[in-house]
Amino acid sequence: MEPLSSQAALDWVIDALAMELTDPASGPLSRRLYLGLRERIQAGRLAPGSRLPSSRRLARELCLGRNTVLAALEQLVAEGFLETRPGAGTFVADLPRLAGASLESGTPSEQASMPASAAPKTREVSLSSRGTRLLGYSPGPNARPGVFTPGLPALDRFPQALWQRLMRRHLHRAPTEWLGYQAQGGVPALREALCDYLRLSRSVRCRPEQILIVQGAQQGFELIARLLTDPGDRAWVEEPGYGGAKACFEAAGLELHAVPVDDEGLRVVADLPAPRLIQVTPSHQYPSGVTMTLGRRLALLEAAERHGAWIVEDDYDSEFRYGQRPIAALQGLDDGGRVLYVGTFSKVLYPGLRLGYVVLPEALVDPCRRANARLHREGQYVVQSALAEFIAAGHFSRHVRRMRDCYRERQARLRDALAPAVSAGLKLSEGQAGMHLVAWLDDHTTEAALVARGIEHDIGLSPLSTYYLTPPGRPGLVLGYAGASEEEIARAGGWLCQEWLALRAASEPDARV
Repeated sequence: MEPLSSQAALDWVIDALAMELTDPASGPLSRRLYLGLRERIQAGRLAPGSRLPSSRRLARELCLGRNTVLAALEQLVAEGFLETRPGAGTFVADLPRLAGASLESGTPSEQASMPASAAPKTREVSLSSRGTRLLGYSPGPNARPGVFTPGLPALDRFPQALWQRLMRRHLHRAPTEWLGYQAQGGVPALREALCDYLRLSRSVRCRPEQILIVQGAQQGFELIARLLTDPGDRAWVEEPGYGGAKACFEAAGLELHAVPVDDEGLRVVADLPAPRLIQVTPSHQYPSGVTMTLGRRLALLEAAERHGAWIVEDDYDSEFRYGQRPIAALQGLDDGGRVLYVGTFSKVLYPGLRLGYVVLPEALVDPCRRANARLHREGQYVVQSALAEFIAAGHFSRHVRRMRDCYRERQARLRDALAPAVSAGLKLSEGQAGMHLVAWLDDHTTEAALVARGIEHDIGLSPLSTYYLTPPGRPGLVLGYAGASEEEIARAGGWLCQEWLALRAASEPDARV
């Protein structure tokens, strides 16, 4: 079929446009006309060189104001889809054809009636091998926050009214220079408030200048990997361990080496290959929940010194311990300047805040600050300033105490819901800290069945086996409880208990539960 160019063809293109312009969901009239003409030009239904009717005629035929038509035509001229010829009129520009583009078949009336907003053809995308591995650490296409989402805090308990007042006040006071590019490493007031808090609560040894404010722990991991490693360098990661850190290291081209975790934490043995980077969660191992013993911590520091490696200490939720004070940070034991301490406000406050921090060894302060300013820029200085007051005024500590009580209650509610299953043999992690429990399962068949049944009932379950770098991994479920109400936990926990009992009875017909 030849491209449309005759007067008759233009007439039924106008008729089709008139029908589309009646749909208010497409935006203002001038935008609807602009999109309709542009898509027909791109599709070849209006051939290069075709002369468009005058703006007056188009306005009359389409029942539009002339200014509306002129606005659409002027935009198309500005973008190169149309061209004006003095004394001759407005014509479709001679555009190069896109690779793979073809004219639709069918009669002119059938073509004109086709929706201009039809979806484009799906194109095959070839990812890099690194990109393919990276997606293995990402949530699936149907993943969404739910009752058992690990790491999700109690958003319903965040003091939003107080936070909004602080934000308004600091926005009003913000100096003009905060609107420009920054390279200070963060608002000084926030780094000072954080320094005081970390020294008192986590036994971190630092000065405010050693704290670099970043947009979450993920950005901290990425910055560290980019600045301190080369592609092909080896990184020790915990097995099982946090997928977010693994994804950042994969993206940097590192070779990941899984180091087993047992009841005392990361187990460093003599035959491990030398690393450049070591990532650990010593205060509350993710996801198993164990705390690294002092002996293991000292052995890890000695191994880092021996190999010339950097330790990335991920202290993601150490504020939430039940029955005892938070464990001192590994960084406080480091005399060799080998530990980079990474913290986040996503778990304590809310993930959308997108703020975290890295406490750097003295030798890395300037390089990391400059690299962060170059790669990611700095921003959110108003938010940082408000957060500094939130911490300095004691609101942060009070919120942590309230959330500690809240999460203790929510964990207890989950244990109550699962109590019949526990009596029948289901094993749960100790839960002395953190925002999740691990339900240890006997086999991968049970793990897969529970996850599949959860999807059917709109209950998301995180399989423990996916936290392992080396398959198949130990089967289990990582059950976040912090972000759901007590009622939601009781309902979903009761469902999980019954499902587990049913699966157990089916696999062991003679079992008495």
